[in-house]
Amino acid sequence: MTLTLLTRAYCHLCDEMRDALAPLVAGRGVTVDERDVDADAALESRYGDLVPVLLLGGPDDGRELCHYRLDAAAVRRAIDGGSVRA
Repeated sequence: MTLTLLTRAYCHLCDEMRDALAPLVAGRGVTVDERDVDADAALESRYGDLVPVLLLGGPDDGRELCHYRLDAAAVRRAIDGGSVRA
């Protein structure tokens, strides 16, 4: 399973989400792919105002789990194969 964390440099909310996410995915076989939205014009256009954004899957086909703050319950449901918030 892959989660994509959309971030940008010098973003304290991004740092907080990254730190809060780490213990939820540790040892669970989950890959976290971190992407800088400012390095990709399409991502910046689509998600720029929402950063940080956590997606289940990749940026092209993933579903949003949360933005701004980590929704730990949504992450747990995603990891456990349950429903997620679109």
